[in-house]
Amino acid sequence: MYSHPQQGGGPETLKLRQEAGRWLKTMRETHGISQRELAKRISVDYYTFISQVEAGRGRVPPDRYESWAKALNLEVIPFVKKMMSFYDPVTYDILFGRIDHQR
Repeated sequence: MYSHPQQGGGPETLKLRQEAGRWLKTMRETHGISQRELAKRISVDYYTFISQVEAGRGRVPPDRYESWAKALNLEVIPFVKKMMSFYDPVTYDILFGRIDHQR
């Protein structure tokens, strides 16, 4: 069962966070950015936060979407939509329709 996007949630929430983490890691590696460099670019003191997000044990806070997009050299609006598709799929589906995360 899907849970509130801002709370821990169950297995489906974890699965989506892990998918988000894999996608973020791919974007980071595609642009040749280390976890330490990304942490520096988004003004996070510990690169382990990046590791946690990429492993699906954390999430990108919505108030940090813009800084993450810029740090990963991605356009902000498509990045925010992608994050919403992982972290708040119900709202995403209402606004934009279903998404294929394999893209």
